[in-house]
Amino acid sequence: MLLSIDEFLWALRRDGFAVSTSQAIDVARACALVGVADRAALRDAIGAVVVERAADLRRYHESFERFFSPEGAHVGDLWGRLRERGFSDGELSALRDLLSAAAERSGTSGDAVGFHALAGSAGELDSVLRSAGIARVLAPMTSSLQVGFFAQRVMDQLGVPAVASALRRIRSALQEALGDDRGGALADALTAELDRMRRRVREHVALTLRRSEGEEPASAGRMDVPFASLGEGELDEVRRAVRELSERLRGAERLRRRRARRGRIDPHRTLRRSLQTGGVPFQPARRARRRDKPRLMVLCDVSDSVRVAARFMLEFVCAAQELFDRTRSFVFVSELAETTELFEAMPTNAALERIQRGEVVSRAHNSNYGRVLRAFEERHGREIDRRVTVVILGDGRTNYFADEADVVRRIRDRARAVLWLCPEGPGAWGTGDSAMLRYAAASTKVLVARTARELETAAREVVARRA
Repeated sequence: MLLSIDEFLWALRRDGFAVSTSQAIDVARACALVGVADRAALRDAIGAVVVERAADLRRYHESFERFFSPEGAHVGDLWGRLRERGFSDGELSALRDLLSAAAERSGTSGDAVGFHALAGSAGELDSVLRSAGIARVLAPMTSSLQVGFFAQRVMDQLGVPAVASALRRIRSALQEALGDDRGGALADALTAELDRMRRRVREHVALTLRRSEGEEPASAGRMDVPFASLGEGELDEVRRAVRELSERLRGAERLRRRRARRGRIDPHRTLRRSLQTGGVPFQPARRARRRDKPRLMVLCDVSDSVRVAARFMLEFVCAAQELFDRTRSFVFVSELAETTELFEAMPTNAALERIQRGEVVSRAHNSNYGRVLRAFEERHGREIDRRVTVVILGDGRTNYFADEADVVRRIRDRARAVLWLCPEGPGAWGTGDSAMLRYAAASTKVLVARTARELETAAREVVARRA
């Protein structure tokens, strides 16, 4: 039963639940307490450990019923599944010898992984698919049209073609050892297991793409839920997390400034000074760090499509003012307005409420990136130099107006960097009225910010650019 529970936890991970090692141990303890006789009690005991949000409870129940149904996942390794099909221990022993010999003849570690994944349990295959090597293979994937291509690349990485070739040779050996009927049936069952492995690989590739595009959260944590899917209570929790991030960054900056006042050790001057004391550096020489007082300009699209991400970004800007010598903020929809003095004159929440109500810029119109970018360049282009980092937050959907990507390119040439924060994944760029491909080419870097965790990563990138 413990093996069944372990396989179920891997099935939950495939369904998007984050199940840590400590939670898996707690699940085993909970199952020992309630037993396995009462199906509902077992389901609720496991759910009490792994389900963190009420909104995920229904999805958890569906996963439980699907796994423990008669048509659900087969528990155990290859040998247990074949034994359930009616094959004897002697027949399985002959197959084991043939597979071991084929794995030894394969010669490469990748092919050996394929034989191990075929013979192992579903959880062992999931563990292999979640490895860093497979993640690197899938990293360039951006479109659903690429699922088949990347699934084949993953299977090549696992050595599946070598396993398939070995199974074709094993068929004749099994028929010779066990007879045409039993040997052929065992070879057919083995081929069905390999097809099942191929389907699992393709499902993993498709699931990885859905998670990267934000259609399915990688875990149940609020920080990984797309902004568009957050409820009111979750918004408050993510807002607190964003504020905590800002406080951590400010604390790190204060520590860095204290160290900078002392100055970094100058090894060349220290060695020269040590000649006076017989080569022993009793008095380290330091050099003061040059401070060029970097500046930040932030432009936030506050239209309905990106308003949640823009609110969090503006909260970060307000809370992290001391990270830059001067921070100026702007909001736009169809028109551009500066909000720097607004945030200085009133509390952050009050300023954000005024922006949300449309009192700063009208939110009744569609986004017009071209007009806004031209207006920003005309009004503030001369103020941009190599000390200024420009951050633009928006989905790049122009509503078929002119995109004016050349303006972004000219700003990039004058500024320290132009960072574009996009709340859409790369798979959506260039579709419909999206001009993100042109904006990406004109910017220094595009940072995807669909979730609070991705926004945190993007904020750290912005902070890192000041150095």
